[in-house]
Amino acid sequence: MTENYPSITRRGALLSGAAAAAAMALPSSFGFAANIASNTTSIKGDNTMGYITTKDGVEIFYKDWGPTDAQPIVFHHGWPLSSDDWDAQMLFFLSKGYRVVAHDRRGHGRSAQVADGHDMDHYAADAFALVEALDLKNAVHIGHSTGGGEVARYVAKYGQPSSRVAKAVLVSAVPPLMLKTKTNPGGLPMEVFDGIRRGVAENRAQLFVDFPTGPFYGFNRPDAKVYPGVIQNWWRQGMMGSAKAHYDGIKAFSETDQTEDLKAIIVPTLVMHGDDDQVVPIDNTGRLSVKLVQNGTLKVYKGYPHGMLTTHADVLNADLLKFVEA
Repeated sequence: MTENYPSITRRGALLSGAAAAAAMALPSSFGFAANIASNTTSIKGDNTMGYITTKDGVEIFYKDWGPTDAQPIVFHHGWPLSSDDWDAQMLFFLSKGYRVVAHDRRGHGRSAQVADGHDMDHYAADAFALVEALDLKNAVHIGHSTGGGEVARYVAKYGQPSSRVAKAVLVSAVPPLMLKTKTNPGGLPMEVFDGIRRGVAENRAQLFVDFPTGPFYGFNRPDAKVYPGVIQNWWRQGMMGSAKAHYDGIKAFSETDQTEDLKAIIVPTLVMHGDDDQVVPIDNTGRLSVKLVQNGTLKVYKGYPHGMLTTHADVLNADLLKFVEA
């Protein structure tokens, strides 16, 4: 495992831990130009953004763009980012006539920085509250990394059988289980996740520079083209969120066994994963997930990193569109 992570001093200890985190891609226009010429408070029409309020009183920020009568595509970001993670995909699908919706997970981005509820059950319940508030039907739910875990729990618990969910996509996603256990020998050891916790508690701002600079986008590879703006945008999104939510979220993405969630998913499911993912290694996640869902397809991207939705947005967007339209 050590060969997957860059070697640095104290900073490296934090980064090596971070390399196992299920963090999500950040917004970018890489390759995009070629593709473009429940209990809630008030909801304000289409082509807007706003807040809903969950049953336990948490304000969740969301974006809702496009015609309300179009098929909705719902994007679920991961740790420690925000709905801005999906800028390249939201603009792409908006240009194709779809309704695109994304929210900031509780404690992340512009959502309320509450102390509690940073676990997959609450993540999925919050997503359900949003879906109900906007009355989304026949939606395609796309989740990256931790967001993939959120999609799996949401679809399994709230989306079936109903008219709410049409398809699901898991991109570089954490299920079925990140942590190494006796029954999951291919997982990552607890020491890795403890390293992330130390990074958040001791110097979150530096951790959020080190992580995107290194394994998240594969910028630590010898032939990588490094984009400073991408690193800065990752940092911006991360630092908008709550340290408490980020700290507790490590347990959520690393220790939640979602085997049964995956087994329960009956809608067509696309699993997308890079084989050079240094953050969520493919063998114990993507390759296992596709075997557990009932109607799954695995698409492997040779040499692609964890943040491939940003670094290879043109390729990923085209493949997502094909799946959505199939």
